[in-house]
Amino acid sequence: MLPTLNGRIQTRIFLLAVVGSIWTLIITPVLPIDAPLSTAYKVTFSVLLVTTVLGVVWEFIYHGIQQFRWEKDWPTLFGLLTAIPEGLLVWFLFKGGAVWWIDPDQLPGPAFVIDFATTWLLVWLVANGPMRVPFIHWRINGGRLI
Repeated sequence: MLPTLNGRIQTRIFLLAVVGSIWTLIITPVLPIDAPLSTAYKVTFSVLLVTTVLGVVWEFIYHGIQQFRWEKDWPTLFGLLTAIPEGLLVWFLFKGGAVWWIDPDQLPGPAFVIDFATTWLLVWLVANGPMRVPFIHWRINGGRLI
């Protein structure tokens, strides 16, 4: 399967909304965030939201870069490694105050790294494994779900 731009965007939004939300509900109470649980959830779901919105922008950038590749796609490992620039951008947006509804001090570095890295890894694993079982046509349709 060669994912289309539309398919990659749909898959990213779907996986972050479903798998990312479930994982965020599970992991937030154990993260090293020194704040009430409601604040911790607000912070971690904000990270998930910002990652999702920026992810759509990243897909356009990746799509442009992929046009220079013969097969017009990434090797699977590149999909995992894209977490590094995406995570750094999300971190700098939070710490720089661009995410105005969250106080930058409410998001400690270790909590962000654990939250972002585990969510990214889980979403990547689901996209490259179990996602292919219930969504048979997902593979045939270039990653589109709709």
